[in-house]
Amino acid sequence: MVKKLEVLAVIPARGGSKGIPRKNIRDFAGYPLIAYSIAAATQSKLVTRTIVSTDDEEIAAVARQYGAETPFLRPAEFAQDNTTDLPVFQHVLSWLKENEGYVPDVVIQLRPTSPVRPLTCVDDAINLLLSHPDAESVRGVVEADQCPYKMWLIDTSNGTMSPLIGVESIPEAYNAPRQKLPKAFWQIGHIDAIRPRAIVDQNSMSGKVIMPLIMDPRFTVDLDNLRDWRQGEQLVKEGGLQMVDPANQRRSLPEKVSLLVMDFDGVLTDNRVWVNDKGEESIAANRSDSLGLSILKEKTGIESLVISKERNLVVEARCRKMQVPVMQAVDDKAAALKKVMVEKGLTSVEVIYMGNDTNDLPCFPIVGYTVVPADAHPQVARQADLVLTLNGGHGAVRELCDILLSRLQ
Repeated sequence: MVKKLEVLAVIPARGGSKGIPRKNIRDFAGYPLIAYSIAAATQSKLVTRTIVSTDDEEIAAVARQYGAETPFLRPAEFAQDNTTDLPVFQHVLSWLKENEGYVPDVVIQLRPTSPVRPLTCVDDAINLLLSHPDAESVRGVVEADQCPYKMWLIDTSNGTMSPLIGVESIPEAYNAPRQKLPKAFWQIGHIDAIRPRAIVDQNSMSGKVIMPLIMDPRFTVDLDNLRDWRQGEQLVKEGGLQMVDPANQRRSLPEKVSLLVMDFDGVLTDNRVWVNDKGEESIAANRSDSLGLSILKEKTGIESLVISKERNLVVEARCRKMQVPVMQAVDDKAAALKKVMVEKGLTSVEVIYMGNDTNDLPCFPIVGYTVVPADAHPQVARQADLVLTLNGGHGAVRELCDILLSRLQ
């Protein structure tokens, strides 16, 4: 039998961060930052195991939620501000060998701070390493946008300059046209593929023979500060890149659904409100939504519930007319939802949640499936399992009911 290739993806994510506190689990374009690197590993065709090395239990919990293993917490001695990659990876490999007898053929490093990766980035690096038996690592690079042959060092003792590097065949390379100078490449943190022997036997994260994986510079995102963060989020949301994205890991509609939980404003309404001179409010609702909920309960037994942050008589009146129970003035929707599920004896996979705005997001991880109207807040739409074609208050709830009813046919 041919031995299966074991490819271990390791994502280093310590808890301490000075530049951007808690950055590894901070929201980045709709998902915890670490989720992008986990997705790069779990969506790979060649990676067989994904481990997050962290000293922080909260980071470990988030990592497990998005599909990574955390078989250990990293010792504090390997989680200092000045800790380099090498001891972290040596600890991972030694722990796995001693505790599980596990020895991978290839180790992948996926740094969380470089979240914007091409779709095939990981597998391209692995295949490049495997196609060069003499190579000990592959490192992601882009063509340098600044020419190193035109860079200088300044002697602090006398203030004079000397070239940083030269070209043997070109005198005064700093005066030569850039087109005549060798191309230079800048290493980026998106991907490293390494043979374990380099880490274990040579005490190196690269070994001596290194192959380049030349990448599109449009993907060059390295998050060192909040300005980088804002620019990176804009690139993810508006850049049109074909990138590894946790949003592509949407779940399938559960086989059994027992409860549909909805926000009110923006779901059963179009989020607008009319106010008269007495301060009395009115809203517009769609009768097809209420009919859909009625048919859904009659045909499938699926119950409905509205959880709303607002306390408004019009909300109560509309829900009473629809014969849908309502919970109002709920500041912590997630806590209220958990309580309802416990009282009804429901597991998460039996519950669907439909919301439209950022205050609905804490409910998303609690349930088995999440739905938003077509006009939901962009950050919420990115995290939903299903984005409907109709807007809130304009038949979106009926659209969802019809999807659930169609499974009876």
